Amino acid sequence: MKDALAIHRVLLERETLHEIVRLPSAITNAEDLPGAGLPAKNCLATRVYAFTGAETRTSGYLAAVIVSVGSVIGTEPVRLALGARAVRPATADLVNTVTDFAANLVCPLLLPESVTVLIDRRIVHRLSGDDVIYTPTGENCTALGIRAADFYAASGARPVDLRPVMTTGEPVTQRYHRPRRATW
Repeated sequence: MKDALAIHRVLLERETLHEIVRLPSAITNAEDLPGAGLPAKNCLATRVYAFTGAETRTSGYLAAVIVSVGSVIGTEPVRLALGARAVRPATADLVNTVTDFAANLVCPLLLPESVTVLIDRRIVHRLSGDDVIYTPTGENCTALGIRAADFYAASGARPVDLRPVMTTGEPVTQRYHRPRRATW
């Protein structure tokens, strides 16, 4: 399994400033990062989805989607961003096998080429390049702290719109209109 040390080594090779943060208490998933003392607005989670029938050429069938901790993203915006026929959350076994990270603690760095990496565009607009973001490292006792600009470059994530899909109007319903009765 990949861990904080593997991430640290790769970032050192790239001469990327970062910090492996030792957490005061163990976490079970990325949603626990703010509870471990990290600023919630700067904590990111990576959710992995399995997809089929992508319109655009992708090299695999998994997508890692980087979102703010605590955000709820439906599968429809992910499906539209991928141009896929169907999208569903990937099973923990599949995530562990393909990414080599613990399923609930996936770090969006060091993912295989076959995994498509997306990031919620709102994160890119909200955080400046010098803001420090925090993400899991695959271990339950550490987090990665890295400048947002370096994170965007190292993850290779494509910014996409992941807001909930809204319809532009109400569905048209047809009603049967009974003719009025003539009153004489």
